[in-house]
Amino acid sequence: MGKRRNGAPRRGRRANGRRRRGGARGQALIPHPPPLTNIAIVHERRLRFTCNSAFAGAITFQNLLDLLGFAATATVGYDLFYAVRMRAVECWALPILGQATTVEVVYDGNTAGSVGDQRIHTDSSMGIEPAHIVARPAGRSGAALFQESSANQAFYLNVPSGAVVDVMLSFTAPMQGQSVPMQNALVAATAGALFFRGLDGLGAATSKLLPVVGYIL
Repeated sequence: MGKRRNGAPRRGRRANGRRRRGGARGQALIPHPPPLTNIAIVHERRLRFTCNSAFAGAITFQNLLDLLGFAATATVGYDLFYAVRMRAVECWALPILGQATTVEVVYDGNTAGSVGDQRIHTDSSMGIEPAHIVARPAGRSGAALFQESSANQAFYLNVPSGAVVDVMLSFTAPMQGQSVPMQNALVAATAGALFFRGLDGLGAATSKLLPVVGYIL
C-alpha cells in the first residue's frame, strides 16, 4: 500500500503511506471570513400602556417609533430606532357593573388589505371575567414586516377607559446614520435623556394611552 507497482511512492503520499499536509510547503490554507448578514441593532420588547380615557382610532407606524426617543434639546426629540415590526397586541378590560365591555384590534391599514388582513380580533367581558384578546398580524402582511416611520396605519384599536394594552414590537436601527424627528414637539425635556411617549404618539399631558413605567414626556 502507498506504492506504485514499480516501488515508487504514490503522488501525495509519503513513503510510509501517510498523506502529505495540504497547502504549499505543508502550510494550512487561511479560511475565508464568513459573510455578515446583519450588523443592525435589533431590540424586541413588550411595552404596556393604561387607557385613561376611551380610545378608538388608528395607531400608526410613526406612533410606534415615537414610543422610544431621545431628546436633542428641550423641545426637539428623535426616534431611538429607524424601523419597527408588529408582533402582537394584547388587551384586557374589566366590565362595568351590570354591563359588558369590548376590546377590538384590526390590522387593516389605510387602504383595506394593504397592510393587514382585515380580520377583526375582539372579545367582550362576561360577569367578572375581563375582555381579553391577543391579536397577531398575518405572517405575510405588511404589518408583520419592518416599517419605517410613516402615517400608515399599523392597526386599529378600540378600548374603553381603564383598559390595559400591551404591544409586542421588534425595533431595528440599521446603522445608516439617520435620525428621524418625532412627530410631536417635546416640552421641557432634558437634553440627552431617553424617554417614552404615549401609544397614540402624544405626550404625557394629552395621551390617552400612557406607558406604565419610565421617563414619560
